[in-house]
Amino acid sequence: MTAYKPTRPVPRGCALGFFAGRYKAEPEDFVVEEVAAYEPCGEGEHLYLWTQKRGMSTLDLVDDVARMLDLDPRGIGLAGLKDAQSVSRQWLSVQGAHEDQVRDLAGNGWRVLRHSRHGNKLKMGHLSGNRFLVTLRGTVAGDLEKAQANLAELTLRGVPNYFGEQRFGKRGANLDKGLSILRGKAKKAAYTMPRRLFGLMISAVQSEVFNRVIIERLATLDTLLPGDLAFLHRNGACFPVVNAAAEQARATSFEVSPSGPMPGAKMMQPQGEPLAIEQRVQAAMELPMEQFAKLPFGLASGERRPLRVPITEAMARQNERGLELQFALPRGSFATSVLRELLEDTIWFQERS
Repeated sequence: MTAYKPTRPVPRGCALGFFAGRYKAEPEDFVVEEVAAYEPCGEGEHLYLWTQKRGMSTLDLVDDVARMLDLDPRGIGLAGLKDAQSVSRQWLSVQGAHEDQVRDLAGNGWRVLRHSRHGNKLKMGHLSGNRFLVTLRGTVAGDLEKAQANLAELTLRGVPNYFGEQRFGKRGANLDKGLSILRGKAKKAAYTMPRRLFGLMISAVQSEVFNRVIIERLATLDTLLPGDLAFLHRNGACFPVVNAAAEQARATSFEVSPSGPMPGAKMMQPQGEPLAIEQRVQAAMELPMEQFAKLPFGLASGERRPLRVPITEAMARQNERGLELQFALPRGSFATSVLRELLEDTIWFQERS
């Protein structure tokens, strides 16, 4: 058990209300496919592998591929982490392997579907988004129509951009350890642990701050406030909102959205009421903000993140197993954020611990 548990996200909800349904009963009930930021060009020193895995984490996949190719797993590139309890397809990049080594390469629960070459290593965030195909079991008559109407509403208003439970580690352990580091209780351990693990712990703290700010602003996710830092969805840039009324049309058309904090030493700060909300959240967490500037690895410079995100390609239909939902989200967003707005209850890991 951990001393500090992540706050459970609060749904905003749709006009037709929630309905019952179970997901992830089987990995095939949750299919996710990475939408690449770019396709490999066909030449270069890095070999890109289009992989499919079932019922395993992305990091376990990386370890398996590295072992079979006799490579250091730290040298394998990836654009994002995919759910373990799923069937997922994503790119990996490897250096120092030949085509004949990866042709028909497979392991327990995964395989390489195709491969191509490119000039650079894949890095986290090098993707446009993800497409999801989710089957809900246990639905009843009328739920299809409700799902179709609610997805249409979410397409217009957007989805609260909560971080999902996988961001916080098993039973929230990464969040608890990250807070201990920032409060000076685990400083020695922080400087000796692997960079990737350290980054996961600090990002869990940032994610908790961000989720709490969404909850505080749930009623105004599609409304700009004076002092906001508006997030431009086309390129990820932010700008200060001086005249909220004049800018609101851009928020209504989903060109921009209010942003929230991923705290760090170089993060832009809002003004007015948005700043007061963020400071209140940080104070409630007893979070020493000055400590972000003292962290190793340069992993916590901070950034702004939209409080809501667009959902595209959304549709619902029946299949032989239940009610099937299809939708796409931009990179860094979680399918559970959509399901939370539709279902009567989505399991949060605190209930499993």
